[in-house]
Amino acid sequence: MRATILLLIALLMGTNTHADGEKAGEFDYYVLALSWSPNWCTIEGDQKGSPQCAEDQGHGWVMHGLWPQYHRGWPSYCRTNHRNPPRSLTNQMSDIMGTSGLAWYQWKKHGRCSGLSADDYFATARRAYESIMRPDVLRRLTTTITVPASVIEQAFLKENPKLEPDMLTITCRNDYIQEARVCLSKYLAPVPCGRDVIHDCNLRDAILEPIR
Repeated sequence: MRATILLLIALLMGTNTHADGEKAGEFDYYVLALSWSPNWCTIEGDQKGSPQCAEDQGHGWVMHGLWPQYHRGWPSYCRTNHRNPPRSLTNQMSDIMGTSGLAWYQWKKHGRCSGLSADDYFATARRAYESIMRPDVLRRLTTTITVPASVIEQAFLKENPKLEPDMLTITCRNDYIQEARVCLSKYLAPVPCGRDVIHDCNLRDAILEPIR
């Protein structure tokens, strides 16, 4: 009886929020995920020896990905008839994504779900990245600071007047600012995020590393 009740609660709450192998092109909006590269390098990238973290790269906000999203949940690893991108194409994305490897992984997990060809998906991803102004003041940091995560959100809102607070969320990981996630329509206009996307970090002393 208890197991039946728990199963019913799970179904009502919609806890199964994503699926693998869905049909490409069937989604409601995009999530543009921007990662603060210096923090990612400290948490993970340095240990992996990622070229994204080399001293001369100068990455700030890099594009983690452009993710097709449902109003509740998200598709991944979709079935598509489009060919995988050649290495030359993923290499071209490393200027805004950090590495060719990340570009390939994002195509495999998320890009196929867009219903676009690899060329069109990455062109769309680049337009999405360029449509959002990244706060320039953060590039001028010279030392590690701690800051309320809400300050990062306000900086994005100030630089992007078309964004409303419900169209953006700031996430944290291991006490570091992790990502700024912006919700965009299929035509790349800002739209409200679904409730499973909004995971606002509430830290008042989140760590922000300077660009290397």
